[in-house]
Amino acid sequence: MDNNKKIKWGIVGLGRIADEFAKDLQLIESAELSAVASRNLEKAQEFANKFQCPKAYGSYDELFQDDSVDILYIATPHDSHAELTIKALQNNKHVLCEKPIALNYQDTLQMVKTAKEYNKFLMEAFWTRFNPSVKEVLQHVQNGFIGEVKYVNADFAFVVENLEGNRTTDMKLGGGSLMDIGVYPLFLAYLILGIPKEIAAKSNFHATGADLQTSIILQYESAQAILHSSFLSSSNHKATISGTQGRININPQWYMAESYTLIQGEDKEKIKRPKLGKGYAHEIEECHACLWSDKIESELWSHQNSLDLIKIVEDVREQIGLVYS
Repeated sequence: MDNNKKIKWGIVGLGRIADEFAKDLQLIESAELSAVASRNLEKAQEFANKFQCPKAYGSYDELFQDDSVDILYIATPHDSHAELTIKALQNNKHVLCEKPIALNYQDTLQMVKTAKEYNKFLMEAFWTRFNPSVKEVLQHVQNGFIGEVKYVNADFAFVVENLEGNRTTDMKLGGGSLMDIGVYPLFLAYLILGIPKEIAAKSNFHATGADLQTSIILQYESAQAILHSSFLSSSNHKATISGTQGRININPQWYMAESYTLIQGEDKEKIKRPKLGKGYAHEIEECHACLWSDKIESELWSHQNSLDLIKIVEDVREQIGLVYS
């Protein structure tokens, strides 16, 4: 792709996350919001007007068929990620798909196969992977700053005031704390320690069958991770990576951090790494770098990374008995 031309984006699904994403898109000089789509044309037009976007569609298919759009950001509920991503790829669109990339491993595998078949870029929108603090923390771990990692602790929890009639508990939309926010702590454990040998998990459930809070222990050869997600209570939103020679705290809110703290004995050093905008800007920049290099996947968050993570999530679901139709 010509890196002298602006990359034209389309957004599919226009909820809160899409709004935040569009704001960050405006911070990237090489990006242009070219078209948006909702199943409600009035909503699409309102969104387009807000962000000075020239095209608004009242169906996703219309956007898929717009030849002027280079890449689509899929920001719909979890249950539709696989279907819409595959359809977009088949219409020769590159895709950034919101996390979790799909509800199960087989759907994710089909998405990856389609991207390869049509030679189109596909990446899961795990924006935390491209956060400056998180990237540096991983480098410190890989460089042996804290010795051999023995323990990872991370949580993501907040109170959902009205659980009734809410997408967070709607099983048709892939509801539950695990799929919505529990994937973040699982992502961090996977990033640092890889694929676990064993998984133990327990949940409390809503009447719909969605998990309201889930606690997870990942067992590795010589390390453990303890992780938690909840819609019932709040948490510190701090992550800790502990090793034989020290530890690293990713400061609140760790999944969108602007600083981290290195600790060795009594020595502590807080390092500030401001993010650009809300933090979505960094994954947008990664997409652009990959497109300019004609890559169909990112080296920082690859197709295999997404497959590995969704398999871990699927194993946790089996442990807790979280079943989608």
